[in-house]
Amino acid sequence: MEQATKKLIAIGKIINTHGHKGEVKVFPLTDDPRRMEELEKVYFILGESTRELTIKQVRYHKNFVILSFEEIKDMNAAELLKNGEICITKDELRSLPEGSYYIFDIIGLNVFTNEGRYLGEITDVIQTGANDVYEVRDSKSGKHYLIPALKQIVKSIDTEKKEMIICPMEGLLE
Repeated sequence: MEQATKKLIAIGKIINTHGHKGEVKVFPLTDDPRRMEELEKVYFILGESTRELTIKQVRYHKNFVILSFEEIKDMNAAELLKNGEICITKDELRSLPEGSYYIFDIIGLNVFTNEGRYLGEITDVIQTGANDVYEVRDSKSGKHYLIPALKQIVKSIDTEKKEMIICPMEGLLE
């Protein structure tokens, strides 16, 4: 499969083997790790290599997901998967409620004030627990802003145009 033909989204990172039967320990990169139970196949990416794997079993241990794959028969084969990512295609993503976005849709948006002033591009989304914070950098001026993801500040998001409009509160852009 050409990676260029399908956009892959990481939902987990393999951090180690688990046991001697070829299972792997996965750190989930999704809000709902149990959604892996719904998947039959995933894509495994390590470096430049991509391969499709068939999920045989999903179980949980502490904050990790333990996966076994049809194609991985023992610990030696599982060892080769360490540090790789478990991915799905964009069309396998769950639909989000109106006004909610995936982080990969937010990163890269150009941010403007409601008065048309360009602030920069969103380079990261910091998840604080209370609300997300968008890290915005202007590569030309070198300026850096942290914008809280609050409805009173973020006025619109257009993922097609790759734009976000904000109405900054006093002191936010200083």
